[in-house]
Amino acid sequence: MQANQSYRRGEPLRLIERRWLTEDTLSKSSKVTVFVLALLLAGCASLQSPRSTVEVPDKLKPGANESLAMIAHAKGVQIYECRARKDQSGGYEWAFVAPEADLFDAGGYRIGRHYAGPHWEANDGSKILGALKERADAPAAGAIPWLLLAAKSVGPEGSFSKVTSIQRVSTVGGVAPKAGCSQAAAGTPARINYTADYYFFTRREPYSSY
Repeated sequence: MQANQSYRRGEPLRLIERRWLTEDTLSKSSKVTVFVLALLLAGCASLQSPRSTVEVPDKLKPGANESLAMIAHAKGVQIYECRARKDQSGGYEWAFVAPEADLFDAGGYRIGRHYAGPHWEANDGSKILGALKERADAPAAGAIPWLLLAAKSVGPEGSFSKVTSIQRVSTVGGVAPKAGCSQAAAGTPARINYTADYYFFTRREPYSSY
């Protein structure tokens, strides 16, 4: 009889221990689930394609079969040189030579550079060569034009190798000097600060159903 009483007294304790272990396990499991969900959401966010934040003229829009893959902010200079005019005997002008800029992602991390060609080269070595297709005056006064360029890969496989079109938008500065170019200054370079956003487009992947 005493043994039965001891058993009945001990049983609630085991039930309490069992319940505590169950609640603790569920609590840990819930924390792990929340953590995994957070990682999945962060991964999904990183896979989302960037979105254009500017309105561009129709002539600067890429082809319907292209989609925005990357946006890079450029900070650097537009280089000019004082040269004799080809269309005016005895005249001189500031002729465009090349860009020279660093490229940054949305977090401010340097991802590549932009230079003569024009070329855009990523840190992984991939690079593309641009060819002008269209241009439009910049909305901001004293800023170089907005552009649409066709692009082709001229380097190894990498982050830029599949780019097919480039937009130059949101330009600030970079315009050639208005004065200071004469026969006496022939050959003199001018480095004019500028910033811009470059939108990189790639061909849309065909939709497949299974």
